[in-house]
Amino acid sequence: QVRVVESGGGLVQAGGSLRLSCAASGTRFRLNAMGWYRQAPGKQRELVATILSGGDTNYADSVKGRFTISRDNAESTVSLQMNGLQPEDTAVYYCAADVTMDLWRTWFWGQGTQVTVSS
Repeated sequence: QVRVVESGGGLVQAGGSLRLSCAASGTRFRLNAMGWYRQAPGKQRELVATILSGGDTNYADSVKGRFTISRDNAESTVSLQMNGLQPEDTAVYYCAADVTMDLWRTWFWGQGTQVTVSS
């Protein structure tokens, strides 16, 4: 089993910044992609950004140029630097890890961290 834990959410004014962090822990696993997703009230969960083990990144159009995803493979961590936050960025942000364990591969999710942007 792999445990995924997020930290760093909070309340910020529009135009402000927050940094989210996520750590994956467990035994005998290999991390493939890691990513951040978010879910606003009344909406479906959506992709924010992903990063492959080799460093290739992918962003939702709505966050391009404002958010930056990075990872530390040695520490099994991923971070999301969020600048220029807007009220529409308000959501619960979830970290996800694409993990290979023995002969199977699956995604593990964190519990989520609340990000609230006031206007």
